[in-house]
Amino acid sequence: MTATWQIRVTGVVQGVGYRPFVYKLARERQLSGWVRNDPEGVLVEASGAEVALELFCAELADRAPELARVDRVLTLSRVAGGSDASSFEIVHSEHTGQKVALVPADTHVCADCLAELRDPADRRYRYPFINCTNCGPRYSIIRALPYDRSQTTMHAFTMCANCDAEYRNPMSRRFHAQPNACADCGPRLLLAYPDGTVHEDALSRSVRELSDGRIVAVKSVGGFHLAVDAMNAASVALLRKRKRRDSKPFAVMVRDLDTAHRIVELSPAEEQVLRSPARPILLARKRTGAVPESVAPRNPNLGVMLPSASHHHLLLDEADTDVLVMTSGNVSGYPIVHRNEDALAHLFEIADAILYHDRDIESRVDDSVVRVSIHPDLDGPLLTFLRRARGYAPYPVEVGRPLRPLVAYGAELKTTVALSAGPRVYLSQHIGDLKNDETFESHRRTAAHLASLYDLRPEAGVYDMHPDFRINMGHSGIGETGEPIAVQHHHAHMAACMAENKLDGPAIGVVFDGAGYGTDGTIWGGEFLVGDYGKVERAARLRRVALIGGDQAVREPIRTGVAVAVDAFGSIDAAVQAFSVLATLDDDRRHVYATMCARGINSPEVTSMGRLFDAVAALLGVCSRAEYEAQGPIELEGLLDRDLTLVDGYEFGYTAGEVDHRPVIRAIAADLAVGAPLEQISRRFHSGVVAMVVRQCRNLADTNGIRQVVLSGGVFLNEFLLVNCMVMLERAGLAVYSHRQVPPNDGGIALGQLLVADRAKQE
Repeated sequence: MTATWQIRVTGVVQGVGYRPFVYKLARERQLSGWVRNDPEGVLVEASGAEVALELFCAELADRAPELARVDRVLTLSRVAGGSDASSFEIVHSEHTGQKVALVPADTHVCADCLAELRDPADRRYRYPFINCTNCGPRYSIIRALPYDRSQTTMHAFTMCANCDAEYRNPMSRRFHAQPNACADCGPRLLLAYPDGTVHEDALSRSVRELSDGRIVAVKSVGGFHLAVDAMNAASVALLRKRKRRDSKPFAVMVRDLDTAHRIVELSPAEEQVLRSPARPILLARKRTGAVPESVAPRNPNLGVMLPSASHHHLLLDEADTDVLVMTSGNVSGYPIVHRNEDALAHLFEIADAILYHDRDIESRVDDSVVRVSIHPDLDGPLLTFLRRARGYAPYPVEVGRPLRPLVAYGAELKTTVALSAGPRVYLSQHIGDLKNDETFESHRRTAAHLASLYDLRPEAGVYDMHPDFRINMGHSGIGETGEPIAVQHHHAHMAACMAENKLDGPAIGVVFDGAGYGTDGTIWGGEFLVGDYGKVERAARLRRVALIGGDQAVREPIRTGVAVAVDAFGSIDAAVQAFSVLATLDDDRRHVYATMCARGINSPEVTSMGRLFDAVAALLGVCSRAEYEAQGPIELEGLLDRDLTLVDGYEFGYTAGEVDHRPVIRAIAADLAVGAPLEQISRRFHSGVVAMVVRQCRNLADTNGIRQVVLSGGVFLNEFLLVNCMVMLERAGLAVYSHRQVPPNDGGIALGQLLVADRAKQE
């Protein structure tokens, strides 16, 4: 019996070779009909034997191309009998209707294209912009949906006859590959120098510059990188000097997987992530002496990535080195540069030459940064995002229930934006810190672009409740008409973790970060919350400590060290006796800090776990002044060398609703006095925090009858803390959840803001 079925396929099914796949599958099953893109995804009408149609529907998901992410295959109608069509065709895209098709993320260079790139007999031999339907730029070049060439930055390039023939041939790997091009018709690489000269032999000149120890700015998929030979310590030092980045680790790009294994230790799970189409930066345990220490000083990890663009492969194929530092191409504090004119105007402050091309980037997209944690008591490798951007954005988070149309503007630091549509939250790529006009404008443009792509019209904007956040003051938004909704920072953290794990009902939220504005007008950061999306109560908190000089204490952790030590020992003199590092401060500074602390002069009290980690790192002499955010905590954890072994930890004190860190500080001083190694003290401190979390959660679970625990906040980027809290809470009989789709830091705040605001509008 024959029939005609109309079938809807949703998910990431545009720009990933899905229509050619459907075409070939239909021919294989001897079906007639058609397939097309539209704003909802892919629509198929197929006629043939019913048994063949049944197989066809199953295979639409089971045999989908590598880059496709099929959410649903839904049969819209079934009619007996065949259609008038005598063959199966791919028809033009439909541009009307609701836009729910998912924008594909930017991806790596596939194996087939890489083979052509290196084949002297191929017409695209060494062409720096080779791609096909299985790979290449996507989100970074898309201006609107459906994903057609005319709606990307490739519209400026007219395909030659050969490329056009491939583009129109359903059997070609480049059928409707929107960035399709070759050396005769596509983008080209150029190399510019400060004196204004521009050269077309860009690759070979760039290789020579890198080999000679110079800095080259490289236009990549979502913006510019700054590159140097990672094995040349003098070049690394020069880059640090010009970028004014003395200590923050650099990421490296390696030629291939063998090179990666030479410089870092990789588990099979880490190797899989490194090789994934997203090509993120992976934080892996570095091998001693494999790269100069200056690449990632005082850190057991090295951020490593494989090439994500064709010209990356060509650079590394030709260069004397197979490891390049590839750090964000920006002036400190500003967003990554993605426009040629901006690069030529600003990056010569750092770079000796600029390797760029004439394909525009519509949306700047930084590299994603991830880590894989392994522990025998976990349910498998644990993927944690430190930064979610290229390769993953703007894929949505499915939250399991429909949401009102809202836009959330995130936090002030590491901000992202999010828009809700039904059960999906479209989360943007990492945008940065809203410290300047450029990043602020990028934030607004990103929100508007996401809304435009999906034709979303949010009813209201959602903000952090901090009264001084720039995003909250006079922000015009993207056209929302309802009253703005303020959400408490730590409630949003907790809700984000609940949302990505599709939790409902009450939970215990352990939210540790650097700072967030509390409902009582003070600064929070070491919180135990109990509640749900609609409401939470602050069930317990860390003991308050003075933040001497306000935000200046974040840049100078020694100030928080003074405050914590004085709190524990009662006076500045006793604190100096306990911690020799405090004696390095001159008398005036010590007593000024002590006076500010005692009298509350520009020293707001905070309950921050991040600041406690700062204080311990400062008191141990690990980091007294921070060049980058969380430097002290990162280097304090670095002493553990990614060894997750728990020991008997320092014990916190407990009173009603408060966790007292003074006993811990006194115990640390006692260990220092007897010459205990810093690694041992760090391990006892970390282990003590884990034990404290487990104790508090067990008490709250018993008191409130709640077994769900979520862990969120930037402090849970600490691998030792995160993994051991998960393991020990599970052993205590609790169901514990962490972030696996969005970062636990403020990069995930926007997701939580939407969930809290949605519930608030319903109540």
